[in-house]
Amino acid sequence: MKKTKLGLLLLSFIAVFAMVAGSFVPVAHAADEKVYEIGTDETFAPFEFQNKDGELVGIDMDILKAIAKDQDFKYKVKPLGFNAAVQALSSNQVDGVIAGMSITDERKQKFDFSDPYFESGVVMAIKKGDDAISSYKDLKGKKVAVKTGTEGYAFAEANKDKYGYTLVPFDDSASMYADVRTGNSAACFDDYPVLAYGVKQGNGLDIVTDKEKGNSYGFAVNKGQNQELLTKFNAGLANIKASGEYKKIVDTYIGSNEAQKSFWDILVESMPALLLGLWYTIKLTLISLVFAAILGLVFGFLKVSRNKFLRGIATVYVDIFRGIPLIVLAFFIYFGIPEAMGFKMDATVAAVITLSLNAGAYITEIIRGGIQAVDKGQMEAGRSLGLPYGKTMSKIILPQAVRVMIPSFINQFVITLKDTSIMSVIGLVELTQSGKIIIARTFESSTVWLIVAIMYLIVITALTKLSNVMERRVNND
Repeated sequence: MKKTKLGLLLLSFIAVFAMVAGSFVPVAHAADEKVYEIGTDETFAPFEFQNKDGELVGIDMDILKAIAKDQDFKYKVKPLGFNAAVQALSSNQVDGVIAGMSITDERKQKFDFSDPYFESGVVMAIKKGDDAISSYKDLKGKKVAVKTGTEGYAFAEANKDKYGYTLVPFDDSASMYADVRTGNSAACFDDYPVLAYGVKQGNGLDIVTDKEKGNSYGFAVNKGQNQELLTKFNAGLANIKASGEYKKIVDTYIGSNEAQKSFWDILVESMPALLLGLWYTIKLTLISLVFAAILGLVFGFLKVSRNKFLRGIATVYVDIFRGIPLIVLAFFIYFGIPEAMGFKMDATVAAVITLSLNAGAYITEIIRGGIQAVDKGQMEAGRSLGLPYGKTMSKIILPQAVRVMIPSFINQFVITLKDTSIMSVIGLVELTQSGKIIIARTFESSTVWLIVAIMYLIVITALTKLSNVMERRVNND
């Protein structure tokens, strides 16, 4: 009877998971309508970033749009962040990547590149008004901020021993610039159009060196795959260069110069995107905790089972998913498993699985601890009255255990809500990533992070108060 109930519970979990996961999977297009999925960054202005209306724009985005129109093909952009986009291409999660990606000999071993569409180069910038640094020689013994995977990083890495500085790596340009503004790093290296755009937008830096020759940017596909898409890109690129449209696109962004905005201007302009990110954070948390609760119930009861083998299974589950860092688990589920098994996975589904497995392990321990907190004499008393084990557990033990569990459940809700911010590494635009996107456009790190912090604080404080109210009501019953 117990095995039957356990089986029904597992089947219910699988059915509910399939329904929710299916709601996130994109609807398949007709067989004759090929839609290419293109990975990109969304915090790399002026090549790709979101404008104040939430639209993904920039040199790369406009070039891709113009080429697709010229060559008559459809595409869907997946903003993932640079490192995640490259990994997605490697694991066949996307068909191509356009993200200010430098064409290097190392990358040519793994990817096929288009004809160069932008000639890049590296420059160094310092905090505006800092007269202490004017050349590479002044960096000796200092820290230099760099963005991983960029020409600036490669240049700084190659010259660090020559000029005696140490590297401080970041995943996005805005964070790198903020580190220089605050004085933690003496300077930064970045691709010249990116830095030039940032300076014009008021990022608080000054460029102090001439441009170093760098590699060109190219559109990338996996080695030997999607050659038709690569051919179309090259043909379209040649056409828009010949027509003058390419130059018009580049001049639109490199030459822009927006006025500085006040705190309230940024707040009003950013709030719709941040509220949308907050809603997605809450939704992702709730869905993940539903599955985590089911996993926690199953393995929690296994943890207190009288069967040594079942307790062992639960212990292995808890040890694995509490022991693996969440970011590593996210990468493994979203990139590793699909690449190994040859299928595509939606990022939201990957995030739900990651958060559910992680939170489920902690909920398992919450349930185990709650049950074991009830005096053993309660079970013995129930059994001595002739009640079976299952009824004693459901009627006597669990009602008492729930009183102990409630604060821990609310605490886990808070932890999982904050853990959703890690899911931005696989391209999900939750509250934290929404803040990064706005910063990439405005370069107002302190203002935007203050707003994001206040939003998290309000939600988490409300949850804490709810926890206190529920705990008092349960204890008073």
